[in-house]
Amino acid sequence: MAVTKKSDLHTDAPLWSATPHISVRTHARPVRSRYDVVIVGAGISGALMASALADGTRSVMVIDRREPVGGSSLASTAMIQHEIDVPLSELVKKIGARDAARVWSRSMDSVARLADRVREAGISCAFQHKKTLFLSGDEMGWRALKDEAELRAGNGFEAAFIDGAALREKYGIERTGAVLTSCSASANPAQMTAGFLRHAARNGAELVRKCEVAEVGAGQGGVTLILADGAKIEAGKVVFCTGYEFLKRLARLDHETVSTWAIATPPATAHPGWLDDFLVWEASEPYLYLRTTPDGRIIAGGEDEADEKAHLDKSKLRRKADVIAGKASALLGIPKPDIDYCWAGPFGVTPDGLPIIGPVPGLEGVFTVMGFGGNGITFSQIASELIAAAIDGKTDPDAGLFGTRGRDAPHSAA
Repeated sequence: MAVTKKSDLHTDAPLWSATPHISVRTHARPVRSRYDVVIVGAGISGALMASALADGTRSVMVIDRREPVGGSSLASTAMIQHEIDVPLSELVKKIGARDAARVWSRSMDSVARLADRVREAGISCAFQHKKTLFLSGDEMGWRALKDEAELRAGNGFEAAFIDGAALREKYGIERTGAVLTSCSASANPAQMTAGFLRHAARNGAELVRKCEVAEVGAGQGGVTLILADGAKIEAGKVVFCTGYEFLKRLARLDHETVSTWAIATPPATAHPGWLDDFLVWEASEPYLYLRTTPDGRIIAGGEDEADEKAHLDKSKLRRKADVIAGKASALLGIPKPDIDYCWAGPFGVTPDGLPIIGPVPGLEGVFTVMGFGGNGITFSQIASELIAAAIDGKTDPDAGLFGTRGRDAPHSAA
């Protein structure tokens, strides 16, 4: 038994699995029987959480049923966007104008904070600041994108609408319009995850590999974890940073798991020079997104399917990769690129596009970080801020925007 859902979090070998400096030193089993904080999950969410909580004064342990950096973070395309998958205009309809603006503001701030943390921790992960082009598609045409840009600007967010003629002239893209913003980023997600885990370890965190939680219980004395081998661990607080392998007790919430695909071209693939400064994605279903790496690869993805097992089909992997390469070619006006790496994996979605971050109802002292949509790294940064504040006995004013309570009920339109 396990308290979280089990999934194969990626199919085939993602590009990042072949990059250096993604391993970390670990223990085979816990050294202690009690910790101030236990973090379950050694992906980017767990790494950022551990780095935020390990301060040399509290005892922190990070455990994972896999090797660290071996889950969905390895399959991320690391489009570190301030934009969430649900446009601001749509989020307003779902959660109200005030809360939607707060979510977007927090998301934008989190990209800047993440950049600061990478720099302060001395992590080498090809972190680059990027602009974003959000292109018109079959879900949103130029009028809708123009309204979207105006709504963002009206809420104080930097955003500009570009019409079809300007898109063609400046970027060589044949679309009717786009929204241009400038506060996103990209990185090597495996190196980033490993870097934050090492940073936490330098501050006293203990990292334990291939250690699975079978049971969790909470009482006045704290939280008790029963591991798969029967060992018992006591903790003051426990944070489940298990991403798409969500806590089974929260499966009642209105979310689903879908499959997605991605490719990486060889280094120095021919592409427009402007692309090196941008993340590009489109308002279509399924949508295409793409960016470049410092060595000139194009990373592109999409072709999502509402089937959490579809990514396991190896023959579908090759077909999807070919479709994505063809779409990238058509969008950028370049020859169809070769495919150096292709991979697939599941990811979670919610109706409002927001993650679930906060205390687990009915389990005092237990928190969860359930990543959703295409903004896992951005939401992981937000989660580390919200939950670190809660564990420190502080109240973050935005905690209620991402909490577990009431997420299965309609939001107020206020």
